[in-house]
Amino acid sequence: MKKFGMLVAGVIALSSSAHANDYKVGALEIDHPWSRAVPKGATVAAGYLTIKNSGTEPDRLVSGSTPVAGKFEIHEMTMDKGVMRMRPVPAGIVIKPGETVELKPQSIHIMMTGLKQPIEKGKPFKGSLVFEKAGTVEVDFAVEGVGATPAAAHDMHNMHH
Repeated sequence: MKKFGMLVAGVIALSSSAHANDYKVGALEIDHPWSRAVPKGATVAAGYLTIKNSGTEPDRLVSGSTPVAGKFEIHEMTMDKGVMRMRPVPAGIVIKPGETVELKPQSIHIMMTGLKQPIEKGKPFKGSLVFEKAGTVEVDFAVEGVGATPAAAHDMHNMHH
């Protein structure tokens, strides 16, 4: 039994390191794109991921698209005197050289509106991210449970591989 436990730990460790960078475009590494499942009939979903710039020039996430939604926008959520405010970030998000930017719940994220199909746990969907310099990269968004957190999604993502 002890050997089995060590084997499982080894597989998880290997899985984590083998999938440290899921997608690469130019000097950018896009890690763990994910979304939360949404209730039946919902018309809005959010997407999250991490972008690392290992290059020497800044780049900018300017837009994207997905076949599951009519609109794909970069949004920012802030709290102002106890009131949650959500607004589009039309200029996109700058990723400076050596910087890692995390799109996560209650912060900067991708807002997908006009959903054309349900976003269901365990059923990934495709998306495209468009960067000012690096260009376009196709990604798959893993779909976690309704209340998933970034850490749980990261752990679940590694287990899928």
